[in-house]
Amino acid sequence: MKSKFTLAILIATLLGSTFAFADTATVPKNYPLKKCVVSGDTLGKHGKAVKVSYHGTDVYLCCNDCIGDFNKHPAKYVKMVKDAEAKK
Repeated sequence: MKSKFTLAILIATLLGSTFAFADTATVPKNYPLKKCVVSGDTLGKHGKAVKVSYHGTDVYLCCNDCIGDFNKHPAKYVKMVKDAEAKK
């Protein structure tokens, strides 16, 4: 029973990290957004921002809770960052 639970946790972790590897980080000054693309909260509001990457683009989220939603539609959120970069 314990090994099945451990295996389930491992699989969930690996699947969740398919699109994004989370890293607590300080948002760089040249990052084009001040708010989390998932929640709309100000980056840094909940402590250090969380950096995730998708196809070479870094996206900063306000907290770990946003990672799951990011992983559901990563291309959508990366597009938001790229569109903001294009406007700068």
